[in-house]
Amino acid sequence: MGPWDAFNHLLNFAAPAAAMALLLALSGRFLGSKTPVALSWWARAAIVFVVGVAVLAAGLLVWGRDGKMLTYAALVLACATCQWVLVRGWRA
Repeated sequence: MGPWDAFNHLLNFAAPAAAMALLLALSGRFLGSKTPVALSWWARAAIVFVVGVAVLAAGLLVWGRDGKMLTYAALVLACATCQWVLVRGWRA
């Protein structure tokens, strides 16, 4: 595998986390609490992206392969929980 192929695989590995991060950060204004948020949307997206990639990497380590549905379910749960904490959802 050449370097371009490895880079392509890495991008495809992180794509679900990036999609979740952007979707949650941009829709956080409509789905979150009405209190002012301390972080900008791109900072929230970056934090949720890092959490998402960590969950995907943990799923890869635990099951030995990428693309398990349980890993994607954990990705959704972890990203949603992270977004809830970032927008202070408990104050809603």
